[in-house]
Amino acid sequence: MAQEKREKAIDLSHHLSELSKARQTSPLKGLAKFFGQPGLISLAGGMPSEAYFPFANIGGDALIPDSFAVKTAGQESSLSWFWKLFGKTKERTNPIVIPKFPSKPDEINLATALQYGTSTGLPQLQKFIDEFIEKVYQPGYSDCASLIQTGNTDGWSRAMQTLCNPGELILTEDWTYPSALASCRPLGVDAVPIAMDKEGMRSDELRKVLAEWDEKARGAKRPHVMYTIPVGQNPSGATMGAERKKEIYDICVEYDIIIVEDDPYFFLQMSEYKPKSARDMQSAPAESDVQFLAKLAPTFVKFDYQGRVIRLDTFSKYIAPGSRLGFFTCSPMFSERLQRQGETSTQAPCGFGQSLIAQLLTTWKFNGYVRWLHGLATQYTDRRDFFIDCFAEEFHLQLTTGERGAWAGCTVYAASPKPRGDAMSEKYSVGTKMFSFVPPTSGMFLWIKMNFENHPSIKSDPEETLEMKLWTKIAEAGVLIAPGWYFAANEDIPDAGRGHFRISFSNAEYPDLKKAVQIFSKVTREFFEQQ
Repeated sequence: MAQEKREKAIDLSHHLSELSKARQTSPLKGLAKFFGQPGLISLAGGMPSEAYFPFANIGGDALIPDSFAVKTAGQESSLSWFWKLFGKTKERTNPIVIPKFPSKPDEINLATALQYGTSTGLPQLQKFIDEFIEKVYQPGYSDCASLIQTGNTDGWSRAMQTLCNPGELILTEDWTYPSALASCRPLGVDAVPIAMDKEGMRSDELRKVLAEWDEKARGAKRPHVMYTIPVGQNPSGATMGAERKKEIYDICVEYDIIIVEDDPYFFLQMSEYKPKSARDMQSAPAESDVQFLAKLAPTFVKFDYQGRVIRLDTFSKYIAPGSRLGFFTCSPMFSERLQRQGETSTQAPCGFGQSLIAQLLTTWKFNGYVRWLHGLATQYTDRRDFFIDCFAEEFHLQLTTGERGAWAGCTVYAASPKPRGDAMSEKYSVGTKMFSFVPPTSGMFLWIKMNFENHPSIKSDPEETLEMKLWTKIAEAGVLIAPGWYFAANEDIPDAGRGHFRISFSNAEYPDLKKAVQIFSKVTREFFEQQ
């Protein structure tokens, strides 16, 4: 959309919470507007002398942008994990250094980075982010703004407090990120779950909930805020496409909803999973970085022509979680209110992290960062493929199509035990379905649904759910995974016949992933043999 054809964001200030309306410019931070005045001698703030900072410079050896291949490994031998672990070539790096007092005024300045600063962050980093948003996200209105924050957990907390009053409700997927809900509930804000399918939140269910809202029966006004994880949906791993996002955005315009788009896995979008036997290393050439960007499902920001989307981005999944650095993309009005909150809480992200990441990104430049993101997406695709291949080695995976619920129309893999020779127990059939899953199309997690209705003790009245009983046994055997009920938006603990687990394939080394699946297989088989 050409810049001259885009309108400015509309006035959505009626969505601000009473707390946000009450925020004023921090008295000392308000002095910052004078800092650019030539020859200014500042004696107003309690800033220590930069000369006493014990760092002459900071730096590191940064990997080059094309450190990772952009072509998936394809079909692999059973020992491929060995070469991934021990056959790595020496990393190629370039040094980056941030001096305390640089020779050029426009260079990243350690003295400035480590000083008390404004909540907008380092100008060089802000400039890179603004250019990145314009090129990649392509906002649908002309005055889109950005604001640096300390990661998406802080970003959501700020957004929620800026928008919500105690006693209000928010809309979200019926399975969602637990920490997002944990930050709401102490402030008297609870969630209204919306049913999901293979693309995450369903637009028809969203419309139904909003259209049929009964304020008296619900005990609250109709929600005016939505929290969504549209890519790498946590925990399901679903990816919401352009058409679905447009449908949901139009509904939010109709019902005057603000969308908070929490998107930490946006650049970890993947192609559909194919079994090892169907993968071929020579089947297709590696795509270019331009093609990589073009294939990504667009953000809500691209469809936002009114400024009703507050997007949360983080460098945690692409550079380092410990950097505690991310950014908002939103309208100028929301950016200003979010900035006021930051002035009296975090003030600004850590100067060490800001300076290093700013220097890294300005060294790599836009094309280098896109190449880095492209390589990361390929690495996580290989991890997902390897992880699911491990399940295929331990279980018989039957390819089916989901018929109902969240997986209706999805490609579903139903897992049943493989024969183990003469020693196999007769207490259950080889064809007994123990669990099923839909391969994720983005993110870092495999979300599996347990078929506890096939467990021998399902008709009993257990003191705890079968989900937690099995989870405990798996943990005691040496593998820690996440129980599904953690992610329920309405906090309802499932009955004994239901259960889910979220299993991450993002961090462990390949041999450990393989070992973990073997342990999961052994414990699960034994669990289903119990009377």
